[in-house]
Order: sequence, then structure tokens, then C-alpha cells
Amino acid sequence: MSIRKRTAEILEVSHASDRIGRMVDVFLITLITLNVVAIIFESVADIHQAHRALFWNFEVFSVTVFSIEYLLRVWSCIDEPEVKDASPFIGRIKYMLTPLAIIDLIAILPFFLGLYLSLDLRFLRVLRLLRLFKLTRYSTAMGALLDVLQEEAHTLVAAFVVLLMMLVISASGIYLLEHKVQPEHFGSIPAAMWWSIITLTTVGYGDITPITPMGKFFGGIISLIGVGMVALPAAILASGFAENLRMRRIQYNAFIKHALSDGKLDDQERWELEELREELGLSKEDSIHLIDKLMRNYIKHKDEQCPHCGKPLDIGKQQTIDD
Repeated sequence: MSIRKRTAEILEVSHASDRIGRMVDVFLITLITLNVVAIIFESVADIHQAHRALFWNFEVFSVTVFSIEYLLRVWSCIDEPEVKDASPFIGRIKYMLTPLAIIDLIAILPFFLGLYLSLDLRFLRVLRLLRLFKLTRYSTAMGALLDVLQEEAHTLVAAFVVLLMMLVISASGIYLLEHKVQPEHFGSIPAAMWWSIITLTTVGYGDITPITPMGKFFGGIISLIGVGMVALPAAILASGFAENLRMRRIQYNAFIKHALSDGKLDDQERWELEELREELGLSKEDSIHLIDKLMRNYIKHKDEQCPHCGKPLDIGKQQTIDD
């Protein structure tokens, strides 16, 4: 195995059998977590002043590690199945444009921006908190969320467009009904959009409310519509999660059927099944249930075949002859 391919294996989420890869995973997860904790405490002025040098040294160390990690991922990515067929240059460009690679780049970008540009330190701290998203690589649930967002992108965009249309319509309507009696709150359509947003999202702060009868009636209608508008993206994500889980189970089932083609599961096949289960994020209970179900189906299918020719037996006819 080449050094580049081994590097790609180590940097990817490793299985329990790969001790070096697992150690690298634990180290990076710990470093990311400590970075988030450090950024939170750094926002406290007294703590930041008392430990300024410690925070700076830890930041330099973290950025060095994350930069080396990013460069190694870009260097070794051409051995990944997604970009293996492309040329090295095109393959690396394709990898750098993937969501996880962009997150890795964002994790180190604020540090270098702060060196060469005069930016508000508070703004840079908030950007550095985006390192938290690096944990997505090590979380099956977060990975599933990214998959769902990518698969349902067009549907979510359509729902967002409908929400924008309702925002404009509701702001225009309340402006026509309330601008004369409350010019300080509804003096223009842009000003009325704040009321539209908090009403459509069913937050209802109550800082701005209609006072005319028609304005109250219109506000009630918008509030009812807002319940459905808020539920729409949630329903899309829920159905996307359910479909994603179904596809993962189908993939796991297909592998089990392939492993059971000889009628048994050897140690190598069980180890591969366990690796696939961890990769797909399925619970052990789900795994045992699926394996048991397919084993029962396999045994039942074998019992209904002739042991000599392998052809299906006519169970009903056989029972009549025996009687």
C-alpha cells in the first residue's frame, strides 16, 4: 500500500481495527472540542486578558495541525472512490469543492485573515467557532443531515421561495391596513417585514401588533398560515431522514444477502458487516434484527428446494402423497 493511500485511510473515519487511524480520530475530535471551549472562554474579557499568551499559543498550534490535516487530505484525496477516475489536478479541485473540504478550509481561514487584514477580533472568534462543524466528519447523524440537505436541496429552496412570497404578501397587506394608524411601525413595507417574519414563524414577540379590526383579522390569518409554513421544511427534513435511513438499511441488506450466498457468515464477513454497520450509523439491534430476518428467509427458502436438483418443491402435493 502506498503512503498516500495509507494517509487517506488514516485521515478518514477509521474502524476499531485500525489503531493508528482511531488514535488520529480521537486526537482531532479532542482538539476540535478544546478549540470550541477555548473560543468560548476567550470571549470573557477577564479570562482573555489573564491568559492571552496561552490562548494565542493554542491557536497557533491548532491552526498548524488543521492546516497540515487539510493539506494531507487534499494530497491524498485522489485515492478516494469519488475522485479516483479524474486526473490528479481535477480530482483535487473536485475534493476541495466538497462540503467537508470547505468546512476544513473555513476552520483555518480566520487565522490567516487576521494576519493580513484588519478585522474585528470578535468577528474572527465567531468564524473560528465554525470549527465545530469539523465534527460532522465523525458524526453519523451530522453526516446524514448533510446528505438529506443535499438530496432535498431543490425542495427546501422551493419551500424557502414560497416563504419569501408569503413574507412579501403579508408585509404588503399589513402595511395597507395599518400604516395610517401606526406609521412608526408600519410606515413602509420593509418596516412591516419585521412583523411579518415574527408572525409567519409563530414567534410573536408582541413588540409590534396591529390595532385595527381588519389588521387583527389579517394578522390572525397570517399566523395560521405561518404554522403550516414552519411545518413545511420540518416535514421535508423528516421525510428525507426516513428515506435516508431506509436506503442505508437497503444497502446493509444487500451486503447481508451477498454474504449469505454460501449459507453462512464467516468471521471475515461478520467483521465487514460490523464495519459497514458503523459506517451507515445503524444500531446493533437493527443489525441483529436484519441479519436474523434474512437468515430465517434463507433457511426457509432452502427447505423449500430439492436438496439434489435445487428446484422448488411442491409442498402441497408432497403432503398429499405422504397422506
